[in-house]
Amino acid sequence: MNWLKRKNKRESTYSLEQQRAEKLATMGAQLSSSRQEKGLSLEEMVVLTRIPRRLLQAIEGGNLEELPEPVYIQGLIRQFADALGFNGAEFASSFPIGNNRVILKPSWKHTRFGELRPIHLYLLYIFIILCSVGGLSQFLNASALQTANNHQNQPKLNEETAIQSQKFQTVSDTVSSIKNSQQVQIGLTLTEKSWIQVVVDGKVEYEGELPEGTHRIWKAQEQLTVRTDNAGGVLVSVNQEKAKQLGEPGKQKEVTIAANTGL
Repeated sequence: MNWLKRKNKRESTYSLEQQRAEKLATMGAQLSSSRQEKGLSLEEMVVLTRIPRRLLQAIEGGNLEELPEPVYIQGLIRQFADALGFNGAEFASSFPIGNNRVILKPSWKHTRFGELRPIHLYLLYIFIILCSVGGLSQFLNASALQTANNHQNQPKLNEETAIQSQKFQTVSDTVSSIKNSQQVQIGLTLTEKSWIQVVVDGKVEYEGELPEGTHRIWKAQEQLTVRTDNAGGVLVSVNQEKAKQLGEPGKQKEVTIAANTGL
């Protein structure tokens, strides 16, 4: 039975990889055809998409081995399609990403004598359920009795009280909306390996070198500062707006974004 499970797992993995390869080949051919029809070269697409030439070639050629993780491939396809006038999000959504599953093996088979076994846990679980049902039943009965007494002894809320309560809720919702709108969020997507430092509200949240294809998001209440040694390899999106290149390739750059402001 174990060899059958391993075989099914290999077939499932192979099937997903095969789907990605076939879908990438089809989508890459469509993007390449559209690019050539518009008379655009790969160099021009690099400028429009901020994607390195070798990644554009890998997408058009359906070469999975030259591309990063599937979730980043989908993002690159979206940017490529947007630059050619497609609905990038809709076009890229058909590329299969897949989910990684973790299989946990039961450890109770090797427990020593005197340790808890599944039957003990099952009986304990039944006991807890019975106690919970009994306690819940008593609680509901007491609540129902108290509610009936309240209906008999307490007057209903008058119209003025209801209006005041509604106004209070409206003000609370407005304050909450203003508070959320004052936050600032940045998303960083690396098209090349680069050193990055991110300072959130005066505190260094991250500092180190990130590989090509990495996508990270940070939020702050007041301001965010981004520093890099390769501005051309970093795409920055402020408050979920369209990503922009931070600067020139190989150049150091520092950018500070305050709440309710753009790049």
